[in-house]
Amino acid sequence: MSAADINTNIVDSYYTLLRNLSPNNKLELIARLSKSMKTPKKAKDNSWKSLFGALVVDQSADEFVEELKKDRKFSRKEIDL
Repeated sequence: MSAADINTNIVDSYYTLLRNLSPNNKLELIARLSKSMKTPKKAKDNSWKSLFGALVVDQSADEFVEELKKDRKFSRKEIDL
C-alpha cells in the first residue's frame, strides 16, 4: 500500500466521522484547519536542556555550590527506643 493510498484512507475515515456535523460546525472546523495551516510551526528544541528546568544564576558554579552548602541546616533528633 502506497503512502498516497494511506493518506486517502485517512481522509475518507475523517470524512465518515465528520459528515454528520451541522453546517456551522463544519464551517468552524474549516476555519480552524485554515488557521492551523497559516500559523508557522515552531522549531522543536531537541537539546537536552529542554528536558529539564534551566537554572540561570549570575555567579560561578563554585560560588553557587558554596552558597548552597552554607545555607543547609541539619537537625538531629534522638529517638528513644
